Amino acid sequence: MDDTTPVAIIGAGPAGLAIAACLRQAGQDFVLLEKEEQAAPAWRRHYERVHLHTTKRYSSLPFVPFPREYPRYVPRDLFASYLDAYAQRFDLRPRFGETVRAISRRGRSWLVDTTTGPLHASNVVIASGNNAEPLMPGFAGADAFRGKRLHSADYLNAMPFAGQSVLIVGMGNTGAEIALDLVEGGARPTISVRGGVHIVPRELLGVPIQMIGMAARLMPQRINDALFPIILDLALGRLGKYGLKRPRQGMLQQIALSSRIPTIDIGTVGKIREGAIKVTPDIAEITEQGTRFVDGKHGAFDAIIFATGFRPGYARLLEPGVQPGGSGVNARASDLGLYLIGFHNPVTGLLREISIEAEQIADDISLRRDRNKAAEILPV
Repeated sequence: MDDTTPVAIIGAGPAGLAIAACLRQAGQDFVLLEKEEQAAPAWRRHYERVHLHTTKRYSSLPFVPFPREYPRYVPRDLFASYLDAYAQRFDLRPRFGETVRAISRRGRSWLVDTTTGPLHASNVVIASGNNAEPLMPGFAGADAFRGKRLHSADYLNAMPFAGQSVLIVGMGNTGAEIALDLVEGGARPTISVRGGVHIVPRELLGVPIQMIGMAARLMPQRINDALFPIILDLALGRLGKYGLKRPRQGMLQQIALSSRIPTIDIGTVGKIREGAIKVTPDIAEITEQGTRFVDGKHGAFDAIIFATGFRPGYARLLEPGVQPGGSGVNARASDLGLYLIGFHNPVTGLLREISIEAEQIADDISLRRDRNKAAEILPV
């Protein structure tokens, strides 16, 4: 296959579907590539109990709100159904089972090398997601551990761990929620926390924390970072005595500098207070029976789950020297015709950001098309 398209979209997750729908509405042709055999495969592989941490009001994709009967925080299976209906509504038809191997510059356009052949595109939109590749850190002695080791990407539910002592490495949203799932499923979880962690309740006085974050952006960052600890101590209590310390960086400062959003609590903190979930510091080494922590204490575990995050992985597809301009629309992205969508996760919510970026990118691609047509008809 050797074909040409105005826009090649890489990835048919929520971001890829969103930009495809916006391009469809703008009358733009495109090709939507997905290496798996279904749309949004990463979302469908999430553990069973996962829900959106942001409200359905601010988490839908462009043009299509969630059905009224959906709960405020949409569960995995309903979100997958929503995405399937979304693709059908806009007749998106991803080319499934087509893996992108490389993206290289060819004059003013792009050559996308795929497993089914080359694809020439005037614009490329990378929508492969922040969670494309699981990160598995190396710990001394890891190979000696006799229990089960897995990344959180491979965790489905608590059933295989009932009655077992399980160490979860990392307390981001995934680690905290898996710990809660485990304790409710009859396991004995412990969370290893490296450094500090910002924790916020999903709702504060009945108001979704996402909406509070949206309102907080109207104030200077330094004021927010000074006020939030006081408010959160009142809402969640002082958590330092349970081993949960805050980082030195303020919450919004950390989001701005490293794109690390706070952990949104849906019940884990209460189980920690009860003693049902234990908290330990970072791991010094892994042993045959468990781990030794940096404070010198040892723990015996039947299984270790690494909730240590993911990386986007798109950089290895780009030829050396090609640097995209960051998520969304900016001068570099517009000049190159190379866009990233879904790689900026603000306090106001990733899906909300995806919807904003999708419309902006579709508009910019239309402007690039119009500029190019105008340049072709101008006299030399």
